Amino acid sequence: MSREEAQAVELPDAVCIVGPTGAGKTGLALALAERLGGGVVNIDSRQLYAGLEIVTAQPSAEERARCPHHLFGLLDPCQSVSAGTFAAMAEEAMRALAAQGVLPLLVGGTGLYLDALLYGLSPIPEVPDVTRQQLQAAWEHFGGETLHGWLEQIDPDYAARIHPNDRQRITRALEVFEATGRVFSSFHRQEGAPPRFRALKLGVAVDLDALTPALAARIEAMLAAGVAQEMERAFAACPRADAPGFSGIGSHELLEYIRGRLDLAQVKSLWLSRTRAYAKRQMTWFRKDPAIHWLVPGDTDKAVELVEGWLRARPA
Repeated sequence: MSREEAQAVELPDAVCIVGPTGAGKTGLALALAERLGGGVVNIDSRQLYAGLEIVTAQPSAEERARCPHHLFGLLDPCQSVSAGTFAAMAEEAMRALAAQGVLPLLVGGTGLYLDALLYGLSPIPEVPDVTRQQLQAAWEHFGGETLHGWLEQIDPDYAARIHPNDRQRITRALEVFEATGRVFSSFHRQEGAPPRFRALKLGVAVDLDALTPALAARIEAMLAAGVAQEMERAFAACPRADAPGFSGIGSHELLEYIRGRLDLAQVKSLWLSRTRAYAKRQMTWFRKDPAIHWLVPGDTDKAVELVEGWLRARPA
């Protein structure tokens, strides 16, 4: 048996809880954890960062006390993380939970991270240094909006999932395309690859028009909780507006406010419109997966029923 095969065998069964931002994934995960003996593994790319707890809507201390939580607030905002690195960290967390007799609950809205963990990634060839340098120079000259536009033309699926301020991911996708002639998203899921572990996928579905007022209220609550001050502290510790940890929606708009480029009303308007658009893209992405069992927010009983049936059907 190869090392890769051995690792795949070791990965425990897991429940995946996905859906758009603000849909109630955390609440469902906590309810399942308490009723079925589970622990949460984060699969949201922004919630990996420390010092950004409010703006990335990380679980509160009270919520974390209700069950084990893994992969929240680990990285400095100046650090970058690849999908492959995330998958390795998540595997370790899953094994740690399973060793304690705890059911891993993979919770978040980053579809790429879930795919990397569940199906693995195709190897990406080395990119010549000159190509990387050319794309970095292009970013400095043209800016993020322009390069994001280039990415939309060649790889709209991937471009739809990342913010125009996400320098790391935009330049990486463009340099891989320049070097290989293949769009970056084609490496994310190995064609025809079976799942690397047994998984039940649950999705929290919401109507976008009904979700929008809740998103607006969440932004107001974050502001009242001191999210602007949180961003000031994070930016003081990592004074790079294009740092990987600051590329998420909300962080970018707040940095523009802190730097005097937007007023608060503009911040709230842009933050809400971009969050709504992101939620729509997430729903579009996850709706493509026929394996997801969709639930309405708060339907814990149905979720428990699905998980219990799935657990009973485990192969002997």
